[in-house]
Amino acid sequence: MKASLVPGATRTDRHTVDRARTIGFMGENARVYSTPMLVYDIEMACRELLLEHLDAGEDSVGTRVEVDHLAATLLGMPVELKVTIAEVKGRAVTFEIEGHDSVDAICRGRHSRFVVDLESTAARLASKAKKAGLA
Repeated sequence: MKASLVPGATRTDRHTVDRARTIGFMGENARVYSTPMLVYDIEMACRELLLEHLDAGEDSVGTRVEVDHLAATLLGMPVELKVTIAEVKGRAVTFEIEGHDSVDAICRGRHSRFVVDLESTAARLASKAKKAGLA
């Protein structure tokens, strides 16, 4: 991890809600940004911010998500997700999240990630796969 990984670092991701990000179970006229895709987009925004401050051979995994999904965002609407590093405790990093579409605040919350060494993680997962009979 680089010395630049400090509270206050921020990133804003923007995208348009496409069909793949919407629910379909309420019919075509009610296609809105799904909560699982919102969470995925939050995780990716936080990961991308972290990658700017990590060394080669490091990445991160999500460990906790707390999100209030406040308003529906329609298919085709733009979304802005702002993620800010709130706390760094060793390899544990916590983010504050806020999101908006062109009309409403759509979410707020916190997300935690843990910085991992890619080689060590691959070895640990291979060991688990062997124990589980998957190797």
